[in-house]
Amino acid sequence: MADLIIQGTGETLYMTITATVVSYIIGLPLGIMLVITSPDGIHPVKPLNAAAGLVVNILRSIPFLILVVALIDFTRLIVGTFIGPTATIVPLTVAAAPFVARMVEASIKEVDPGVIEAAQSMGASTWAIITKVMLSEAKPSLINGAAVATITILGYSAMAGFVGGGGLGDIAIRYGYYKYDTQTMWLIVLIIVVVVQILQEIGIRTERKTDNRIA
Repeated sequence: MADLIIQGTGETLYMTITATVVSYIIGLPLGIMLVITSPDGIHPVKPLNAAAGLVVNILRSIPFLILVVALIDFTRLIVGTFIGPTATIVPLTVAAAPFVARMVEASIKEVDPGVIEAAQSMGASTWAIITKVMLSEAKPSLINGAAVATITILGYSAMAGFVGGGGLGDIAIRYGYYKYDTQTMWLIVLIIVVVVQILQEIGIRTERKTDNRIA
C-alpha cells in the first residue's frame, strides 16, 4: 500500500502540474484577450469578446465528472486512451483553462486604469501595455490566482478517480470506498490536505515576494 500511495501521489502531482501549465498556456492569453477586447478595454471588439465569454461561461458551467465522460472520444483521439493519468490531463485542461482565463481577467482588471491610460498617452504599443503594465502590475494577483487554480485542478484530479483517472483519488475510491477501508480513505484525504497546504504556502510566499506594496 505504501508503494501504491507513493505512485498515486506522483500521478496526482503529474496530472496537476501538467494540466496547470497547459491551462495557463491556453487561459492566460484568453484572459488577456477578454480584457483588451471588452467594451472598456484598450481594443474593444464586442463580437469577439462576447463569443469568447460565452465559450468560457459554457465550459465553466459543466460539472467536471460530466465533462470527463463527454470528452472520452476527444481524449482518446488526443492521447490514444481515455483512462489513466495522461488521459485525465485532457479534461482537466478543458475544465481549468476557462477558469484560469477568468482568474487572469479578474487579476488584470484590478490594475489601476490610470496607469494603463498613462502608458497609452505616452504612445506605448499594445504589446508593451500588456507585458509591462497589465501583467507587471497584476503579478501578485496572478500568482495568487495560479495557486488557487493549481489547488482547484488538484481537486478535479481527485474526482477523476471515479472514472479510472489514476492518482490519489483512484486509490481512495478503489481501496477506501469500494473495500470499505476507512483508514486508507482518511490517509489519502490527509495526503491531499498536506499537498494543498504546501501549494498554498508556496503561492502565498511567492505572491509576497513579488508584491511591491509589502515592505
